Amino acid sequence: MTATTAMTAATAMTTATVMGTATATTSATATDWPALVTATAAECTAVLERGAAAAWSRPAGAGDLDWSCRTTLDHMALGVVGYAGLLIARPTDRYIALFASLDEHAPIPACLEGIRIAATVLASAVREAAPDVRAWHPWGHSDGPGFAAMGVVELTMHTYDIARTLGLGWTPPDELVAPALHRLFPEAPSAAVRHGAAQALLWCTGRTALPGLPRRTAWQWHGEVRRPATAG
Repeated sequence: MTATTAMTAATAMTTATVMGTATATTSATATDWPALVTATAAECTAVLERGAAAAWSRPAGAGDLDWSCRTTLDHMALGVVGYAGLLIARPTDRYIALFASLDEHAPIPACLEGIRIAATVLASAVREAAPDVRAWHPWGHSDGPGFAAMGVVELTMHTYDIARTLGLGWTPPDELVAPALHRLFPEAPSAAVRHGAAQALLWCTGRTALPGLPRRTAWQWHGEVRRPATAG
């Protein structure tokens, strides 16, 4: 069973098309967020494993980043563990004092194992968090699903950056990123979403242009908890 198949089996998603608003809407209660995080990590690390023999530390940045591929991978681990730490410690006005990093001398396959470990830690924190738990983030105080969505974006967008530099030709599967797109980017225009959740997320995070939508030069997600949309 592939990572994407496992995620699809674990996640019940509801997709709707709403003109003028973000589409591919997925309710927080319908998504198995812990399973989504670990499935995303499995997919991303499987992709990066294909480029494990490349020169990850060469000066050329990952995608359009200033970081090398190796530094970008370390940033992924730091971010995902950081989201778990925020959800566990629940600070109201600051980041946590724990900064995770990968062994700079470890081979890439071992570092990819570290990414999967980080995702498992985040998944566990999301699973254990009660629905009313909130924690600080500079882009909006968030809950378990919010931090899970942040993890998915962190993993997929930086995997995209690295894969692009290593010539791996990968775009994240729509079914992996659709819940995170809906959760963190409610402003995503229908014109972007019509190209699919992955292309919409790449546009939302400033990585690509789309027909009629120039590439963003500044962006952020919205982590704050929002009321579910009601019919009628």
